[in-house]
Amino acid sequence: MTTLQDRPRTALLVVDVQQDVVEKAHDRDAVVANIAALVERARREETPVVWVQHADEDMPKGSDGWRIVSELSPDEGEPLIHKNYGDSFEDTTLETVLSGLGVGRLLVTGASTDVCIRSTLHGAHVRGYDTLLVSDAHTTTDTSAWGSPPPEQVIAHTNLYWSHQQAPGRTAGTVAAKDVDFGGGADR
Repeated sequence: MTTLQDRPRTALLVVDVQQDVVEKAHDRDAVVANIAALVERARREETPVVWVQHADEDMPKGSDGWRIVSELSPDEGEPLIHKNYGDSFEDTTLETVLSGLGVGRLLVTGASTDVCIRSTLHGAHVRGYDTLLVSDAHTTTDTSAWGSPPPEQVIAHTNLYWSHQQAPGRTAGTVAAKDVDFGGGADR
């Protein structure tokens, strides 16, 4: 279990599900629908939902492309973390927010699989979090023109390698959206 002391809760982390990030993403509608269903379940089960929103020179804060997709909307009171790097923890308030919520276990969703999702997974795990990737709730765009595999292979490979991650005192792995267990929300 988590190596973080007195952090028994679980949080759903929604990373960069923004207009420009997922506009042309692989299986976009299905992934966004899975995330929306998880957000709804987390709220019902009183599990914290934490939103992450990226900005950079190609996607400036406040621009239309920077906005979270219309199918998703943070509720008032749900933390919204602004970031400028791939790892959602890097130079942000994410760790402080999660600590304040008593969170030691993260369920990670969002985009892009091969950049911000992978960076955030590793960032969370090395910081002591139990870190689960929701296998059908993350996506990426096709960058095969620049030498990467097609998006479905990037997603499959990320699910494969994350399902075998190990570290002392922490758990990692993947879980399908339909099988997510928030662990009781207020108590986990």
